Amino acid sequence: MKRTLIGATVIALLVLGGWWLIGGSEADGSSGYKQDAVTRGSLENIISSTGVLSPVTTVEIGTQVSGTIANVLVDFNDLVAEGQLLTVLDTVLLKASVLEAEAGLERTEAQLVQARSDFDRYEALFDQALISEAEYLPFSVALTTATANVKSSKASLARSRSNLEYAVITSPISGTVIERNVEAGQTVAASLSTPTLFLIAEDLSRMEILVDVDESDIGEISEGLSVKFEVPAYPDDIFTGSVSQVRLQPKTISNVVTYTVVVEAGNDGNRLLPGMTATVDFIIESREDVLLIPNSALRFQPSEAVMASFQERRRSEMEALPDSVKAQRRGRGPGTGGGVPGNMGNRGFGASNMPEVGRVWYLDEEGQPAMAMLRTGISDGSSTEVLRSRHLTEGTQVITGNVVTTSTSSSASSGFGGGRPPGGRGF
Repeated sequence: MKRTLIGATVIALLVLGGWWLIGGSEADGSSGYKQDAVTRGSLENIISSTGVLSPVTTVEIGTQVSGTIANVLVDFNDLVAEGQLLTVLDTVLLKASVLEAEAGLERTEAQLVQARSDFDRYEALFDQALISEAEYLPFSVALTTATANVKSSKASLARSRSNLEYAVITSPISGTVIERNVEAGQTVAASLSTPTLFLIAEDLSRMEILVDVDESDIGEISEGLSVKFEVPAYPDDIFTGSVSQVRLQPKTISNVVTYTVVVEAGNDGNRLLPGMTATVDFIIESREDVLLIPNSALRFQPSEAVMASFQERRRSEMEALPDSVKAQRRGRGPGTGGGVPGNMGNRGFGASNMPEVGRVWYLDEEGQPAMAMLRTGISDGSSTEVLRSRHLTEGTQVITGNVVTTSTSSSASSGFGGGRPPGGRGF
């Protein structure tokens, strides 16, 4: 029994070793290169930032008079209607002020009656030249002064009555109470600034996000641009919105200039709450069902020895071609030869409205590195859109880097499906 177990173990180890040598070479990097596949899918070019959710319209409700809060009639999250009573201040002192103003008005009105009577009597004497102008003038001044005192008393009474009305605080809009800063018995002082008693959001079914966008990215943001965002409260959900405003006033913090972008979004079910932090993605461009290549493949640079070997194989292939094919390839001009097009590298055609040119490497049918040219589109930072390539298709294995290997044996096929190496055929 023991010998049988030992034999079975040896056989299993041999099978695993064979799989490692034959089928696992690509996984463990025995080819000397890391590889990844060209895939097909969706791609978005985005600008990311963060912001804070807030209601679209909010109203701070304060008080213009000082006093003690007598009663608070609403609480957090209460729905209120326009004109609904929110709180009442103690009105004892305010009513006393009204009574005092009324008494002052009565006093000045009585003084006005007396001043007018004196003025009328002495005016008649002055008209008959029975008194001098110096004797007449004080009565004229007294009448004018009494008239002004009545106006002042009326204004004081109107102010006292208004202050009494201000003690009854109502809601100017219909909405939801999202902040309450007072309790019954608390004293509020409105002498220096108006204290905020309540904060009411008019409509929580619509929210806005104030996002700070760096000056280097603000040129790509415009009104109407689609936006996706996430909040920590719902990590598995993605919410959508659009840019409603790009504010022109810059903000500079630690020598970093940013601009505020206002994003509006729906709030079905009122799941989004004021004050939540949102991670916002501005969708600059998007593509659906396109070929995608890893950016690491575009950054890969082979060694000088590999490049020299590739160019030597290219020359050999060219020499083996018929003269007619050679003439045809020469007639295609620069960029169809073995190397990278002159003065282009991986950056494109030199025109801002043209796609960029890139190159990637893969293992040909003989397991040797070969180069493929391509025109690239948008990128999301990890993958890039393939606009056009003669040799890259979905599933093509491209080289993304080097790996340390102790094996010198030839690697397996890259899965290129029998396609010819790029040669001098460009795209």
